[in-house]
Amino acid sequence: MTLLPAHPKNIHAVVVGGGTMGADVAVVLARGGCRVTVIDPDEPKRSRLQAHVRQALAPLGLERRADRVMALPRLDALAWADVALVVECIPENLPMKQQLFAELVKYAPASTVLASNSSSFPISAIAQGLDTRGRMLGLHFFMPAHLVPLVEVVRGPDTDPAQADRLCAFMRGCGSVPVLVRKDKPGFLANRLQHALAREAFAMIDEGIATPEDVDAAVRFGFGFRYLAAGPVLQRDHAGLDVHCAAAATMYPTLSIATEPARILSAHVAGGRLGMKTGAGFYDWPEERRRAEQTRYNHLLQQGLALLASELPPIDTDDNTAP
Repeated sequence: MTLLPAHPKNIHAVVVGGGTMGADVAVVLARGGCRVTVIDPDEPKRSRLQAHVRQALAPLGLERRADRVMALPRLDALAWADVALVVECIPENLPMKQQLFAELVKYAPASTVLASNSSSFPISAIAQGLDTRGRMLGLHFFMPAHLVPLVEVVRGPDTDPAQADRLCAFMRGCGSVPVLVRKDKPGFLANRLQHALAREAFAMIDEGIATPEDVDAAVRFGFGFRYLAAGPVLQRDHAGLDVHCAAAATMYPTLSIATEPARILSAHVAGGRLGMKTGAGFYDWPEERRRAEQTRYNHLLQQGLALLASELPPIDTDDNTAP
């Protein structure tokens, strides 16, 4: 099996799906020096793409790389011979994803790595019955993909481990921080950690222990603030494993072990309070407040990137020669 090149520079990558996530994944790949083709049937999405990529790359001084991003309406409109990587970013619908990857077999060369950005479906489910299973992986980004450095590289049971290792190296060349998920479990790595936290957070809201506002403050200005410097494992070494072990023995028996979503979360969903996209969730989001919040949020993420700059993979900014 031909391995993915170790560096993204001058490599042709395809993103299928030009929505919010797909457009941001195109930014990440262009940032690394890829030639990027985004496939999406929606003309307005295609027309907005290059300006979005240019704006997102401008803080890095790499806006010129937006010229290497193009958009097409269909798979069959692309010349596939030199495509090394495909990243699927279509809606979270398993039959749709399975159909797409079955169709990609007709277009993508045998050496092309086929990746899915699915946040919920294991790559083994998407790859079921396909002869391309060995070169299929999960490549899970976090919104906004061009501002959150983490990307999960997820191996399925049939994935070639060498291909997974090479995809990690490729993503480091894009300035991302890849983590290798060696078993294809629902939620992968980061979302499993997030949902463990969220289960306890919503359980405490259900019990009347804390308000949503206080839960958010406890995370942002308490242990979450420290996570910028050290993750939960390294943090325990800072604090002392004996301290953590003793606290765990006291608290673990009282932590939520619910197997269903919290009452307040289910009630909000049933009532159509889905968050910013419907104008209300745990907080109310009139349009002006929503725009201000997204600006604040993205600004703080940019500041976080600046703080972590010395620990992030470097980006090759020379466009003249291949690595």
